[in-house]
Amino acid sequence: MTYTSNLIEKLLIFICCLMIYLLQDDMAIGVVMILISIIISGFLSYFDDDRIKTVLTVGFFVLSCFYPALIVFMPLIAYDMFFHKYQYLNLFGIIPLFYFSRSASIQTASIYLIITILCILARYHTEEENKLHAKYNELSDKTREMSLQLEKQNNDLIKNQDNELYVATLNERNRIAREIHDNVGHLLSSAILQSGALLTIIRDDKIREHIKTLNDTLSQAMNSIRNSVHELYDESIDLNARIEDIINQFTFCEISYEYDFSSNPGKKLKYAFISIVKEALSNIMRHSDATRASVAFREHPALYQMIIRDNGTVKSYSMDNGLGLKNMIDRVHAFNGNFNVITENGFEIFVSIPKEGFQT
Repeated sequence: MTYTSNLIEKLLIFICCLMIYLLQDDMAIGVVMILISIIISGFLSYFDDDRIKTVLTVGFFVLSCFYPALIVFMPLIAYDMFFHKYQYLNLFGIIPLFYFSRSASIQTASIYLIITILCILARYHTEEENKLHAKYNELSDKTREMSLQLEKQNNDLIKNQDNELYVATLNERNRIAREIHDNVGHLLSSAILQSGALLTIIRDDKIREHIKTLNDTLSQAMNSIRNSVHELYDESIDLNARIEDIINQFTFCEISYEYDFSSNPGKKLKYAFISIVKEALSNIMRHSDATRASVAFREHPALYQMIIRDNGTVKSYSMDNGLGLKNMIDRVHAFNGNFNVITENGFEIFVSIPKEGFQT
């Protein structure tokens, strides 16, 4: 929009200058003067480099001293330098303009003066429009940035709420498991002991048979509740919180942590991940000269992925030797997973475990 306005304004200024030029008596090499003015004006619009603009403007004014016919088109050239940081260069145009005013008629000089004033006003209008456009772009960018920040904060808030809800659910499961264990489990244990005591003192075979059936039923109920309590407790284990506790206790070097599991892995897999992280960080402290390490958990549609990396110098290692690596490999293979070690730019453990069949 601004560029189009500049072209329209310069076209109008050119037409006005051309009308004054055509009123002059000396029309020798007229077309050449017009072309020179158009070319230099076009270059001033095309190039943004201040040095090029300076050379073109001063060059035109100097050329006007030798070819007075160019003086008529000075407003067209000066247009690009008005309200520019080098606008004082327009003062060089006073010299050829002085000679022009001496030979021109009062009417022509007056029209030329009016065109110059209009040129200044047009340039001022364009500069104000440019400032408003720049301010609009700045406000638009700030608004877009604020919108993105608000969206990010909203997503973080939703994520935190989901995480808090997840933690609260796990804590509630843990509380229910403890209450069942402490209350119902205690009552069932007492009932089993009482029924067992009755079996030892009652001699009637029919009554003993009924009490034995009752004792067996209570024992089955106790086993069922015990299994349910263990399942509730295992599900209440927060893998992310456990890994964070392990990392917070790791002070050997700087460590970064990333957790991107949306589902809840099974209890056995949780214990396997926890054990592998403990062993890997322990190996870093014992065998590595690393200054930075990282632990990342990522979930994909068909598998879980864990990456433990450090930037230490790898001297020598063997997958067959060393109890720590072997234990990690055995844990991963128990879930039909893949265990790989990468030694480029440090030591990296890459673990991938399929989801199917290992959610319990």
